[in-house]
Amino acid sequence: MDVPPAALLSFIAAVLFIAIYLAFSTQWSGSRGNALLLVGPPDAGKTTILSQLVYGQALQTHTSLQTNSSLVNLSTPKKSIRVVDVPGHPRVRDQFQEHLDDAKAIAFVVDASTVSRNGAVVAEHLHNILHALTCLPPSQISPSLIILAHKYDLINAGSQANATSEQLAINRVKSVLERELEKRRASQKGGVGVEGLGGEDEKSDMGGLDCNGPPGALFKFSDWEGGEISFLGTSAKVSKANDDHEKPVDDGLASLREWLDEIV
Repeated sequence: MDVPPAALLSFIAAVLFIAIYLAFSTQWSGSRGNALLLVGPPDAGKTTILSQLVYGQALQTHTSLQTNSSLVNLSTPKKSIRVVDVPGHPRVRDQFQEHLDDAKAIAFVVDASTVSRNGAVVAEHLHNILHALTCLPPSQISPSLIILAHKYDLINAGSQANATSEQLAINRVKSVLERELEKRRASQKGGVGVEGLGGEDEKSDMGGLDCNGPPGALFKFSDWEGGEISFLGTSAKVSKANDDHEKPVDDGLASLREWLDEIV
């Protein structure tokens, strides 16, 4: 049966229109997020970071089981981002997935002063985040991921030459988490499975730990298949003005603000 040329042209035009519409709608939906999700274990300092970003000072906080959010104006004029503080309690921490569609970035907050003692628990929480990001549909742009080595002001550089407390905190957090995530990955590859440390329905067969390094290499954040992971050191210092009312003293979040300015 011969198809009239006019009908064939109309069909081709309709197909092209639908393809172009889907391409533009996918691009729009994938890039519409404008939220920073603060995630991480309880008492890591997420709410303190939120209050410093919003009010310029650390307010009295307590462990919460409810999500808090506020709009934060950045240093660049007309730039702002909504910061969402997601509770870290194992039973409610998965609430971050409800905000993934709107996420421009995810900041995983780690208490650098205690991570050496509770590294396995922190790594289990981070594993949940990595798994969720690698499970996003191809049409959705993955949010930027940064790991904050928080409370670096509690790290004593001691006699280590050319080392700042901030860099020591980053190195400590990175090495501890890489070691613990490698343990989880090795256990899964060996068919043992990893016992969940969170909610009762925690799955022990989560993915998200594959790397692009050479065969047999240990887990490295720089090789993670899900994309680039940044690291910054932040602190919980309260912002105060100088006596002569000149430039305010750094409140420990300057590097985070600069990073947000770059990605928004």
